[in-house]
Amino acid sequence: MRAPGLDWLLLGAALALVTVGTLLVWSATTTRADLTGGDPDAYLRKQLVNVAIGLVLMVAVVATDHRWVRILAPLAYVASVCGLVMVLVAGSTINGSRSWLQVGGMSIQPSEFAKLAVVIGMALVVAERTERRWGRGVGSLEVAAMLAIAGIPAVLILLQPDLGTMLVLTATVFGVLAVAGASRRWLVGLTLAGGGGAIAAVSMGVLKPYQVDRFLAFTDPTLDPRGAGYNTEQARIAVGNGGLFGQGLFDGSQTRSGFVPEQHTDFIFTVAGEELGLVGAGILILLLAVVIWRALAISAQAGDLFGRVAAAGIACWWGFQGFQNIGMCLGIMPVTGVPLPFVSYGGSSLFAGMLALGLLQNIHLRSAGAVPTRLLPAPR
Repeated sequence: MRAPGLDWLLLGAALALVTVGTLLVWSATTTRADLTGGDPDAYLRKQLVNVAIGLVLMVAVVATDHRWVRILAPLAYVASVCGLVMVLVAGSTINGSRSWLQVGGMSIQPSEFAKLAVVIGMALVVAERTERRWGRGVGSLEVAAMLAIAGIPAVLILLQPDLGTMLVLTATVFGVLAVAGASRRWLVGLTLAGGGGAIAAVSMGVLKPYQVDRFLAFTDPTLDPRGAGYNTEQARIAVGNGGLFGQGLFDGSQTRSGFVPEQHTDFIFTVAGEELGLVGAGILILLLAVVIWRALAISAQAGDLFGRVAAAGIACWWGFQGFQNIGMCLGIMPVTGVPLPFVSYGGSSLFAGMLALGLLQNIHLRSAGAVPTRLLPAPR
């Protein structure tokens, strides 16, 4: 039975991305015995499990009464902050960043959930304050409260350090503030402060040497083609090999040879470029653009401020992260290590994305006047 009011275009585009991403992950790992332990289908099974869990999370959010979404938002925020603290205390260091928690046989990256938690936390603050002020708009107190909500996870992420997630979070926070109605004075001031902070971080040695090397390699990959510039150089070669229609799924020469590091995660787009070509990679970008467009459309049609700000924040998150990921594969953005939404391998990124997708559908259902089946009773 067809559920009323769902945004089927958003759902279809997102599931198409997940499907293509699963195939690309399979292709990127099937010949990598160092990753799979000799089982060519190992990562396919792992990603299918991730997809199944993600779908359950999405359905749970869609089916939850919208009033419970606002009630549970603070708990989600506190849980994400606790996760970030636990990472610093007992996390695992991978590629120079302490960003992972080992839970049983699964690795969890709390910073992925922090992106969504910051969005809904900021949306809840501005909605509660503005509604109590009888629609008098967003003032300095509201902006300060929103920045405080974003600031706590941001500091914890910097301590890992995870520069890629920090860049995505910064762009997301800026977008949320703009949609919420923060004054231009605040937006300009934050832009100048961010630029000044970046310059100070470099000059004072806050960034680690490998992070500085990545930015230098971005400006000129030939400076260190076997070191910091290696990822960018190999990614460009892989994408360039694809031509117009690609070398065929599972037949990419760079992919099968394992020349591109982290190809099933951060550099998954290079698999699309090499094996599906310009046409296939273009379709992938188009699907992501449709997802972002529908998120913005849901924001514009939302019946309340919380829904409008949350949906726009999710669109900013996916938009900048997608641009950053694809850009570093093409050499137009520095290598920072962020996954491609709905496409890259990894449970944490996919779970957070599916939770956000469920929230968008929940907001859309409420705006359309449809009432989903409740998993939780309506609060009294």
